[in-house]
Amino acid sequence: NMKTAVLASLIAAASAFAPAQQASKTSSLSAFDSELGVQPPLGFFDPFGMLSGDATEERFERLRYVELKHGRICMLAFLGQITTRAGIHLPGSINYAGDSFDSYPNGVAAIFGENHIPTAGIVQMIATVGILECAFMREVPGMAEFPGDFRNGYIDFGWDDFDEETKMSKRAIELNNGRAAQFGILGLMVHELIIPLGYDADLPIIGHLK
Repeated sequence: NMKTAVLASLIAAASAFAPAQQASKTSSLSAFDSELGVQPPLGFFDPFGMLSGDATEERFERLRYVELKHGRICMLAFLGQITTRAGIHLPGSINYAGDSFDSYPNGVAAIFGENHIPTAGIVQMIATVGILECAFMREVPGMAEFPGDFRNGYIDFGWDDFDEETKMSKRAIELNNGRAAQFGILGLMVHELIIPLGYDADLPIIGHLK
């Protein structure tokens, strides 16, 4: 179910706090103590031991790739929550029956609730994500500068003009924002699901989850 998938996503992200493109193949985790993402107060953080016995460069890069992708998805999800709960929805109708976008609930209820959006709409979203995943949001071998680099020679926005210090700073910002968003969206989902139990908190930014 969705809660299990989200938990699995966070487990993978929590164990991917150290990249590997600059590290040599080694079995010593201390080799990554100075890498991007290893920072106070936790330092190198692998609470689930997913790197135990397999601290190779390939393994680190795979976990960093997964962490970045999950973080990017969760940043979009959290922004979507803020936007729709602020009353901002797409104009027009979501289907030929004339149902407007704002006539459906926000958050998890929009997908799994009794009054969820039409099944055809959910299928279209899944298909769109699948196309992006298979055709665009992936690394082209030999073109990625770092794990999670999806530019693939097409998108730049001035990245190649930045010095190394600026690049590392921007990568660290994205990484930390993604980590925060993963916990943020999970918190919103949990709070929404426990409202039927009588707990309706007034959350920062979001307010009451209606």
